[in-house]
Amino acid sequence: MNLQSNDFELFDVQPRFAQDMAALQERWKALQREAHPDRFAAQGSSAQRVAMQWSVRINEAWQRLRDPLRRAAYLCELHGVAIDKHGNTKMPPAFLMRQMAWHERLEEAQSVADCDVLAQELTAERENLLQRCARLLDEAADYAGAAEQVRALMFIERLFDAVDDRRDACSSAGALPSEGQ
Repeated sequence: MNLQSNDFELFDVQPRFAQDMAALQERWKALQREAHPDRFAAQGSSAQRVAMQWSVRINEAWQRLRDPLRRAAYLCELHGVAIDKHGNTKMPPAFLMRQMAWHERLEEAQSVADCDVLAQELTAERENLLQRCARLLDEAADYAGAAEQVRALMFIERLFDAVDDRRDACSSAGALPSEGQ
């Protein structure tokens, strides 16, 4: 193992979007056991510091690999396509129109139920975008196209946060909860 290895090499898995999450989690646990600083207590503080570096590196890799959005962004970056989440906000016109419509619906949401309906729609959109990412990354090797999907996913994640905030505001303002709650 090498601290400079990419996350996929570190976890000894193929650099693909599709991953066996149970196997990945087992590998993370095994790596954590191998690198745990307590195992190196008898070897002195220097060995413990190195083990701590490994532990941090393993956890960073795990956080990236277990999150589909972060994993997709990482794959794009490994193939030379920067996500540039602040400087590149280029989106297809159809997605921009949907963004505007979602924002309008969020502003007009008057109840928890309104927020829940929007959240369900966003969940479906997120799943569609993740499926597109999987195809673009694993089948087509179209990293620029996947990066566009990643930027759309980042927008969806931010909008989910706004929906949650609106849901909380509706709930504390006494709006009726959605059915089934």
